[in-house]
Amino acid sequence: MKSGEQALTFFRPDKQQDTALPFITHGISAGFASPAQDFLQDRIDLNTELAKNWLTTFYIRVSGNSMMNAGIADGDLLVADRSLEPSDGKIAICLIDGEFTVKRLKMGIGCLYLMPENPAYQPVKVSEENNFTVWGIVTYVIKSL
Repeated sequence: MKSGEQALTFFRPDKQQDTALPFITHGISAGFASPAQDFLQDRIDLNTELAKNWLTTFYIRVSGNSMMNAGIADGDLLVADRSLEPSDGKIAICLIDGEFTVKRLKMGIGCLYLMPENPAYQPVKVSEENNFTVWGIVTYVIKSL
């Protein structure tokens, strides 16, 4: 792995297990508190909520901070979907020359750049000499506070 690049750990959603968790259906107030009786409980399955196409969705744990200005920090869990088309401005999980990275795609006429979201890192120009694949488009970031 090149110095400063992000390491990614992959996980698959598990649709075979009952992963439903308690879910408060009433939105939580960021202003004045809501009365307790407003908190009606239901159940939510985060695999169903976050993996719109569970056959092509995977989870990835990030190591590194090259995307911190996009809200992606060291230790965050990303949700990515392989069925989504790469396009300019999307954040993608990419495999370049045998190494995985997460970067914003910058597409131009006849060129592609992998853009970090941290000024301490340089963009990566993808050329025909690179072995390059977009593995998936990031759809959610799950953070630990």
